[in-house]
Amino acid sequence: MINNTPTVTRDGVIGQNGSQVVTVDQATGAEFARYPVAGKEEAVAAVAAARSSAGPWWDLGFEGRAERLRAWRREIAVGGEEGAALIHTENGKPLDEARVEVLGILEHVQYAVENAERVLGRREVPDSPTVPNQRAWVEYQPYGVVGVIGPWNFPLLTPGAILIEAIAAGNAAILKPSQITPGVGEWIVRTWQRAVPDFPNVLQCLNGFGATGGALIEAGLNKLAFTGSVATGKTVAAQCAQTLTPVLLELGGKDGVIVAEDADLDEAARHIVWGAMQNTGHGCISLEVAYVAESVHDEFVEKISDLAKQVRVGSDEDAEIGPVPLPTQIPIIREHIQDALDRGATATVGGVEAVGERYVAPTILVGVSPDSLAVTEETFGPTLAVVKVADTEEAIAHINGGRYGLGSAVFSRDRGEAIARQLHVGMTSINDALVFSINPAVPFGGRGDSGYGRKQGEEGLREFAYPHSFTAKTGPAQFSATTFGRPAGAMAGALAGVRNRILAEDGEKADATG
Repeated sequence: MINNTPTVTRDGVIGQNGSQVVTVDQATGAEFARYPVAGKEEAVAAVAAARSSAGPWWDLGFEGRAERLRAWRREIAVGGEEGAALIHTENGKPLDEARVEVLGILEHVQYAVENAERVLGRREVPDSPTVPNQRAWVEYQPYGVVGVIGPWNFPLLTPGAILIEAIAAGNAAILKPSQITPGVGEWIVRTWQRAVPDFPNVLQCLNGFGATGGALIEAGLNKLAFTGSVATGKTVAAQCAQTLTPVLLELGGKDGVIVAEDADLDEAARHIVWGAMQNTGHGCISLEVAYVAESVHDEFVEKISDLAKQVRVGSDEDAEIGPVPLPTQIPIIREHIQDALDRGATATVGGVEAVGERYVAPTILVGVSPDSLAVTEETFGPTLAVVKVADTEEAIAHINGGRYGLGSAVFSRDRGEAIARQLHVGMTSINDALVFSINPAVPFGGRGDSGYGRKQGEEGLREFAYPHSFTAKTGPAQFSATTFGRPAGAMAGALAGVRNRILAEDGEKADATG
């Protein structure tokens, strides 16, 4: 029997389609704007326009592109309050948190301007003793047209950082923003087209639901970057596999934080409550589970409970966290809290009653069973599950035993780095929370069900350019290694020479240690 029940994810419904995207003002729930949905024809046209621009854009060279990126940065800065207001309206996060996204984008552009040529420019590589008459080098060349499917939780910063890297590497890019926040996607593209009128099609926007993202992939991208849920990411990866389109997947997380016996508990509590509750817990890197050493557990729980009670929820100027903009996420948050309580946990703050129709207040769950949904599945809400452990070794085992592997945090006065190195994750903050997401020079990405590939830093720039290797003959060789008719005994003599050199090196080492 075929199951026709649609798959609901934190991105929305997989494959959902429609004729219009209707957004709401998250503060009031009233309709805010309508956008036409792009279909297959629009996707094909956008990819064709991008492809026609990609070559001339690459031909500008690093400085030509940097000049236009600097103009874009100015345009974003000038219109930053407009962008922040759009984020606040469509996503619901406090206006100051929306401004953080704009500031982050400005920093990402600056990093790309200052580092793209250093990272992606021509790089000489060592000669080979076998072919000493050949020089070799590597150049990084753009894929061509890059598609970016963005999320609603950080609707500017997350896709924006990827777009910047793709464009700085010489690609043209097409953004498909979340259907929750299409206006933010339209805004970032408008800033580009105002700042760079000679290359308007280097950055375009297609609005729609999941079907629009599928149409964009079918239209012939050279690379795709997707940010969202594991379920949607698997669907996207499967579609890309049909055409061997390379893909960057930034998926979910169930990020754990370890509070060691020697942690500064006041510092840990402040950072962990923020890391769990900021952005209403809507972050793939939100701290969702705290593994706390038994000797400090009770004191730590008291401190985080006091702090969590003070977090202000709402849409007014004093709010620190906002509403849940995706209605289908509300029952998931409620289910995770109820499941933990059913398995013996206690809510020191919040609980099931903290989950409203549009707003969710902070919830601290203590005595949570390690097999609870609040520990094993992504909650994506303002909750923190606390698991008491005997020591940090048990905490490490819990984190490494999970199917995710994105971010993490460790709090320890003396052993932070030693603990962090044992975690099988992509990123760790030591004695702080989520800092790796703030510095554009730090690679961002995970392993396991958290996806693969990296944005940010040198790895992020190289993610959107492929290495093209070159060799060039510089003169005649003693004998050719790449033709027939070599002199008799040439290769045997070469092998004997290498063997004797290696044996001599080993002898020198023996003499030095003898």
